[in-house]
Amino acid sequence: MIEDDLRAAFARHETLTPSTGPLRVAIDRIAAVRRRRRQRFQAAGVTLALLAALGVGVPQLRPDPPVVGSLLSDRPAGVQSGALNVLLLGVDGFGEQPSYRLADSVLLVHIPADRSRPYLISLPRDLEVSIPGRGVEKLNSAFHSGAAEPRPDLGAGYDLTRRVVADLTGVRVDAGAVLTFAGLRRITEAVDGVEVCLPEEVRSWHTRRTFPAGCQRLDGAASVDLLRQRRYLPDGTLDRDRNAQRYVAGLVRRAVAQDVLTNPVRLTALLSAAGKGLAVDDDGLPLTRLAAVLPELKSVDPVGLSLPVSPPAGNASRLPLDPKRGPEFLAALREDRLAQWAAQHPEQVNSVR
Repeated sequence: MIEDDLRAAFARHETLTPSTGPLRVAIDRIAAVRRRRRQRFQAAGVTLALLAALGVGVPQLRPDPPVVGSLLSDRPAGVQSGALNVLLLGVDGFGEQPSYRLADSVLLVHIPADRSRPYLISLPRDLEVSIPGRGVEKLNSAFHSGAAEPRPDLGAGYDLTRRVVADLTGVRVDAGAVLTFAGLRRITEAVDGVEVCLPEEVRSWHTRRTFPAGCQRLDGAASVDLLRQRRYLPDGTLDRDRNAQRYVAGLVRRAVAQDVLTNPVRLTALLSAAGKGLAVDDDGLPLTRLAAVLPELKSVDPVGLSLPVSPPAGNASRLPLDPKRGPEFLAALREDRLAQWAAQHPEQVNSVR
């Protein structure tokens, strides 16, 4: 009897129960967003996979929402106008023991509006910057701060670094990537080695290997070894950044020689080789549109540049922005005048071959 009364009561009030439709739609929407973010971290951008070897580590990331006056303008779908900026981070030790989680390679790839050629801009890891929530620190610590503990989030580490770089340079970061040393090693092996041309001999502090001056083909392990070196170099981390630019230039040349950039099958194979060592950010600039820019480039041979900095003050290890040349360089970057700036400051151009 009691059971019958309860059933009857529920039946009378069932019509008063709010519809679950809106709640289900909201749950599905949240699930879809999370699913897309997971897919973004698992995907690898064709162009970024090649250029990201510049740094060393790669998850999928999320730049700021598109701003008013987007670069897309009225050009046909799949075509990008205006200058583009891609942020590449190399993380030494992530997923390994010890896990450092510092972005020791920070590279901004600038593709000018005239599509003349890409510019590889090294931002020193020891650059003095303002990091939200931490004050004035080294640039490489932004990634560590964003990734957090005890289980670091590579996407969050990238997001904070991207924000710091955007604030520093005053340019929008359209896409980005993080690459680990493991991913770098696999990409190098996938193209059967990369030729790197060194202006002087480099000795490895880690393996005692000697890299002679001149051009040489490096396998995956040798490439990683070279890109980790700074202790025996005259300019320390600044020289390591220049060697990273030389490696990337060699990788791009190797990819062009093997027709990787225009062959979908070979591109897919290269991206698969990187595996979990590569992750990309393509929310702001879909990678299909970024890849469509490649045929527009008049030259794929990049120009290597470094952000002008001053020596550290006293016993400090942070590198301040050069008070004169730094702002001039950043203005040229924001105004898409790097070709003119490089011509006026040839001593600031890094040889990449």
